[in-house]
Amino acid sequence: MRRGSVTKKTIYYVVSSIVAVILMFPFIYMFLRSFMTQDQVMATPVEMFPRPIYFGAYVSIFDGGEYFLALIETLKIVGFNCIAIPLSATFVGYGFARMKFPGKDLVFSVMLGTMMIPGAVLQVPLYVMFTKFGWVDTFMPLTIPNLFGGGAVYIFLIRQFMRGIPIEIEEAGKIDGANPYVRYFRLVLPLCWPVIIYVIVNIFNANWGDFYGPLIYMSGSERHTLAYAVFQDAMYAESAAAKENVRMAAGVFMSFFPVILFIVFQKQLIEGVAVASLKG
Repeated sequence: MRRGSVTKKTIYYVVSSIVAVILMFPFIYMFLRSFMTQDQVMATPVEMFPRPIYFGAYVSIFDGGEYFLALIETLKIVGFNCIAIPLSATFVGYGFARMKFPGKDLVFSVMLGTMMIPGAVLQVPLYVMFTKFGWVDTFMPLTIPNLFGGGAVYIFLIRQFMRGIPIEIEEAGKIDGANPYVRYFRLVLPLCWPVIIYVIVNIFNANWGDFYGPLIYMSGSERHTLAYAVFQDAMYAESAAAKENVRMAAGVFMSFFPVILFIVFQKQLIEGVAVASLKG
């Protein structure tokens, strides 16, 4: 039995390692080519390893050129949303979790129902609405709507988490004369960091690698996000041939921060969604 158990574990780890290598191969391929010169990238037959290692592709990202400007614009959007969405979502979630008002359950049900609407159905109406607002070719479609919670998923998770916080904490605050705003900011919000961290990391990943939103709303603007700039270069044959190593470096750079966030906040990400889904 013991020998059979060891054999099963060995087979499991071997198969898992093979699958991991297969899944990681595109990233490894991109990583290696980001350290090649343009001539080596375009060489035939295909070369897998850089000889010598070339850092010029990474330098070109930060030399003040197109990718650098796109990086700055991306950081603006990401920074705004990482602040606006958690604040607004926790505020709305607190209202659903603790406040009593007529029709609360109906409003909450309608909000949850919006999760069932396919995103493709809303693209044309949203584009028409933002065009009438004069927001097209600006960053406003990617930021201002997020002041209203950032989506039903985040509000639902935060509301469920808040319902698991003992009500006695707020009742003690009421005795001390704390109004709902004070109880929200000083009593409830500091206890919600596990789910807030989960929300922030997901917001960062969604906005950091988003090229679809800028593709729809900012295709006519001179200001682009980094993901859209890489996508745009890949769409044109001349740019793709001239910047392939730079695009590979940009891809590696864009993968770096989500990986670091996952490694640092892995425990909070797992516990945040697990606790939020179980509480309430």
